[in-house]
Parts: sequence; structure tokens; C-alpha cells
Amino acid sequence: MSCLLSFVLLARIASAINLNVSATGGNASSPLTYGLMFEDINHSGDGGIYAELIQNRAFQGSLEYPSTLTPWVSVGDAVLTLQNTSVPLSNSLPTSINVASNSTNGTIGLLNPGWWGIDVKPQKYTGSFWALGSYKGKFTVKLQSDLTEEVFASLDIPSSATPGKWVEHKFELEPRIAAPNINNTFVLEFDCKAGSLNFNLISLFPPTYNNRPNGNRPDLMEALKDLGGSFFRIPGGNNIEGDVYHYPWLWNETIGPLTERPGRPGTWGYQNTDGLGLVEYLNWCTDLSVTPILAVWDGMYLGNEADHILTASELEPWVQYALDELEFILGPSHSTHGALRTQLGHPEPWELKYVEIGNEDDLYDNGPETYSAYRFSMFYEAISAAYPDLIIVSSTGDYTAVGGTNTSNPSATDYHTYTRPDYFVSQFGHFDTVSRQHRSLIGEYACIQGNVYNQVVGVDWDAPKLPWTLWVGSVSEAIFSLGAERNSDTIIGMSYAPGFQNLNSYEWAPDLIAFTADPSQTIKSTSHHVIELLSNNRYNATVPVTSDSDFGPAYWVAGVSEPGHYTFKTAIYNSTSTVPFSISFEGLSEGVKGTLSVLSAPDGLSSNTLENGVVSDVVRKNVTTLAAGSGGVFEFELDNYDVAVLTT
Repeated sequence: MSCLLSFVLLARIASAINLNVSATGGNASSPLTYGLMFEDINHSGDGGIYAELIQNRAFQGSLEYPSTLTPWVSVGDAVLTLQNTSVPLSNSLPTSINVASNSTNGTIGLLNPGWWGIDVKPQKYTGSFWALGSYKGKFTVKLQSDLTEEVFASLDIPSSATPGKWVEHKFELEPRIAAPNINNTFVLEFDCKAGSLNFNLISLFPPTYNNRPNGNRPDLMEALKDLGGSFFRIPGGNNIEGDVYHYPWLWNETIGPLTERPGRPGTWGYQNTDGLGLVEYLNWCTDLSVTPILAVWDGMYLGNEADHILTASELEPWVQYALDELEFILGPSHSTHGALRTQLGHPEPWELKYVEIGNEDDLYDNGPETYSAYRFSMFYEAISAAYPDLIIVSSTGDYTAVGGTNTSNPSATDYHTYTRPDYFVSQFGHFDTVSRQHRSLIGEYACIQGNVYNQVVGVDWDAPKLPWTLWVGSVSEAIFSLGAERNSDTIIGMSYAPGFQNLNSYEWAPDLIAFTADPSQTIKSTSHHVIELLSNNRYNATVPVTSDSDFGPAYWVAGVSEPGHYTFKTAIYNSTSTVPFSISFEGLSEGVKGTLSVLSAPDGLSSNTLENGVVSDVVRKNVTTLAAGSGGVFEFELDNYDVAVLTT
């Protein structure tokens, strides 16, 4: 038997499970029980949910990732070079591409294959580019096949290029037919008689979610919306911290016109454009009706270099920097940074209730020590003084750094766990004994490796991770989640991580949603299906359940929204037989109807994958209507690895 599916949690022959569910007596549930987490990893932002189609549109670079021509290709006999002209497009975008030719006849230009392809459909594409130089002719922009050079859309644009001045050219392209595949390119051409021209910020957007300018891919936003999440943890994640090159995420460099966003080297192996910035994140919250949980950088870079943690005196301006960000989000329009927000078209403050100080500060040498000694308290005291209603979240996952003890607004903590199926199941009761005063956010969780024979152990970070989520892992995540739901008085909410994976370039697997440039190849993982079921079946309060059986192989939780409206959730793990349920809900009588939704897969090793360009979804959902029998009892059976929800 594969270690992926071998269990130290002994398989059991299940006897009938008789449950009695009370109508009252539990705890109020958090309104944020399930949510979303995002950081730019796996090209989840640039090349992912951020809808920009042009890769390396502004030739942004850094000491870590120098500016490059990749993936631009010359058209005709054009010669492409990077230049820092005496007149830059902006101080933020000093590097541009020069297109030159030694010929006096013909057309030259440059083309871009997008982020591993461009999806071409009969829809409106909105584009622009900036040009520098002397040219009175026309530019031609096209969407064409990279394989056959068939042109799907073409437009001539009169040049407004002027010597010594950057001029923006805007356009729209609308193909008449769809391309047969994503092997397409964007082309920008002009008459070679112009001699030499410079270009920068060459951009092309398809229709975006809610038609937002500078917006997001609709298919990926819909996949998030399907989860029914209630919060959005931004902007990370390790990507907020910066690495040994000391480039943390800077909120003020991610707002305003794209010409004023320099980008930064992300911590996951590539340059970030920061086209997806703070305002876009907050608009994202509005579009999905979710509450932001904002992380601020707290003075720790990734790595164990001698200077990877700031001293208290070095940290002081960064505390003020965080306060400035909060004023931008929450401040009145007459405040300094509230006025900046108003200038950018948002006179009203956004909603914000949670601020997390850093990310995973329990990692790396001196991380937890300096966090509990001064870093957390410096931010906590300053933010609480300015915004006493904000809930401050520590990032260590424990209670070594807390604030507001014995007050009406104590700090919370962010608990992260990446592990194996057996270990997740063993953690079903983890939150039964945690602090009730300092609540927990489960900001990141995922099953990333298979089981180890005859051992309940955590992950081996030196060993490979799973390429796709396994159904057995998704079921174990469900059981862990049910354990969190049972303790809703102390759990703020939970979010799977990472959220996205571009299958053409990634650093981490498995992930919640995988994708390519082709929207028909967006893959909702097996874990996505589980979260979608659990998240979209909420209740207002947990209620006590009495049973004649212990937990295992069945695990459950029950809640109530209003009198007579119950929700019962359960998952089966490592049973050798069918599990019969007999459930009595207080106050319900014979004949009352209920809806039973059951998720299943062919076996525990089943995965949702992309096979020969086609999405393979192995998860089955079966929905049936049940009627309560004598005494108001609902009876049904579940198989091994089933995840189910019964609502009345």
C-alpha cells in the first residue's frame, strides 16, 4: 500500500452512529468562518488573476531581478535594446525598450506572447502604450496566431509621438472570431523610416471582473466567489516581507497611476509589477463582499542574515509607515493620507477591522524573540492608540506576543499549518484547549504531503510536496475545519493557502486553484470543492451534540441559524465499511424535510488535474431530499472519504 494512503489511525468497522442535536446551548459562530488568502506566488498575481495580458510590460527591474527584454521578440529586422533615456517615462519606470532598424523600407516592431499565451475571443480588448521619439506615421497593433500568423484583430493608430516627450496612445481591439488556442501574440508595428523609437508600459487588458479598470480575470474571480468566503487576507504571506535584498512590500508604491509604480522583487523568484496594489486589493474585497485582513511589514526580512531583523530604533519609522497606510484606508478625506485616497477616487474610507503584524514571525533566528520583546508591542501600542476598535493579530500562531489582555479588545494570533492527512485528522480537537481570550485566525492551512507508514508526523520540508491535492488530504482538511467550527468562539476564520498556481511557472504545489492563460483550463482542486460545500453552509451558532459513539471514523459538528433550521456537517476518514447515521434534531417532528449534500471521489488518491489540455474533475456531488422518520429522526449512510452536509 502506498505511503500516501497508509494510516496509523487504525481503520475501523463503523457501527451505527446515533446523534441527538440540541436547539440551544452552543457558541455564536464567527461571521468570517471561511475566507481567502492571497500573495503573489506561482504567478498568481502577475500572469494570474491580475488580468494584464502583456508580460514585462514596463521593463521593471531591480538588483535582484535586473530589467530584461524577455519575452519580447523583434518584428522585421528590428533591433531591440533596453535604454534609460535622458527623459524617462517616470522616475518609477526609467527603463524603456528602443526599437531601431538599419533599413529604410518596410515595417518593424515588437511582439509579446503574453503570460505563456493569450486567450483571444470576440470581445473588446483595451490597450495602451507610451512612445518617445519623432514619428508622424501610424502604429499598427494586432492580435495574431504565433503558429500561423493569422490575424484576429488589427488596428491602425495615428502616431502622436513627439521628440523629448513621452506620449500615451490608447486603443481598443475587438477580434471577430475566437482563436483556436492560446498560442497567440500581441504585435506593435510601425514604419521603419521612423528610424528609432522608444516604448514603455505596453498594456493590454481583456474584459475584467465587474469591468474594473486595471482589474482581475473573471474566471479566477468567479472561482473565488464560488467559495463563499467572508474575509481576504492581504497582501501575504512571505511576499510582504522581502528577502535578503531587503525589498518589503511598500503600500505607497502600489497605488496611483501605473506610471508611478516601480514594482519590486517578490520573494517567490520573480519581479512584481505591483499593478495589483493596495487599492486593487480593497476593490477586490468590495467585489467579493469580503472583509480585508491587512498585514503590515514588521521589521523582519526572510532569511537568517545578520541584518534580517530591525532594531527597535530602526523600526520606529516603519510603525509610522503602517499608521500612514491605515490612515489611507480609514482616515477622513481631510487627513493627509485620506486626502490622497480621495484624490485617487475613493473619498469614503474602506472597511477594515483586522490588522496582522508581520507574517510567520516564529520562523528564522531571533524572529520570535524580537517579536515578543519589542516588534509586536511597538505596532500594537501605536495602532491601538490610533484605532482602538481594530483587532490586532500576531503572526506567531501562539501567545508569546499578545496585547489587550483583560480588555474588551484583546489581540488575536494567526496559526499556520501545512501537514499530512493523518496529522490533520489528529488535530480535530486542537482548538478545544486553546485560549478563549486571544482568538485564532487560521491564516494558512493545506495538506501538502502523503502519510508516513505507521506514524502521525508533520511534513518533511526536505521532501517533495504533492503535485495536486489528494482527495484523502481534502477530507482530512475538512475534519480539521470541522474541529475549528466546533470552537467558533475562539476561531476568527480559516483560509487555504496558496490560493493560485500558474501551471507554466510555479514555486509551490499543491494549490487551491490552478490555471493557464486558457480560462477553460482553470482547475478547482479537490480541496476547493470541500471548502465550497462547508463555507456555503453556514450557521449562526454551534449547538451541542450527544452521541453513543466516539469521533472516528466519523467526525461532525452541528449548528443552527434560526429555530428549526439546523446544519449538520460530517466527514468520514479511514472506515472499512459504510457508516450509518441516525440523527434527531430537537424540535423537529416526523415528515420534516432535509437536504443531504455529499461529496465523494473514486478513491483517496484521486486528484483534479489537467490531462491533455482538458480539466479532469473527479469530485462528485450528490444532493438528495430526506424526510424525518418516526420521532423526527433522519437516517442515511455515508462511505469512506465522504464529506457531507445535512440542512433542515
